[in-house]
Amino acid sequence: MRELTRLIAQRGKPGMIVSDNGTELTSNAVLAWVAQIGVEWHYIAPGKPMQNGYVESFNGRMRDELLNETLFLSMAHARVEIAAWVEDYNRERPHSSLGYATPAAFAADLNKQWPASLRPTGSATQPIASTALMRKTTARL
Repeated sequence: MRELTRLIAQRGKPGMIVSDNGTELTSNAVLAWVAQIGVEWHYIAPGKPMQNGYVESFNGRMRDELLNETLFLSMAHARVEIAAWVEDYNRERPHSSLGYATPAAFAADLNKQWPASLRPTGSATQPIASTALMRKTTARL
């Protein structure tokens, strides 16, 4: 809850948080925190990880490319390695689902498409969620 509170302070409050039914996310403390901050919490159905496919895909990539390949020698070392992987994932690596743009470039381009009067304000540096209608797509042959 501390980490989510920090992220909300940094990026703004989302309309909804989606999670699995793990014991760490179903406690009375989590439910009280959600009610206190006013964010809707949605649990995916037990045994249905594809209801949260984007996260499952990301988790698989992170596990295969970083966690299974790296021996972390300390918490500080883990933080450095994870930060480097996240930087590469978001700023250097093109994603096919984003038209082979990086997530950072895609978010910047998406932000430019918003009319000035509709651009998000507040602490979030970019839109928290994109709408499919604003995505530029090209016809596939």
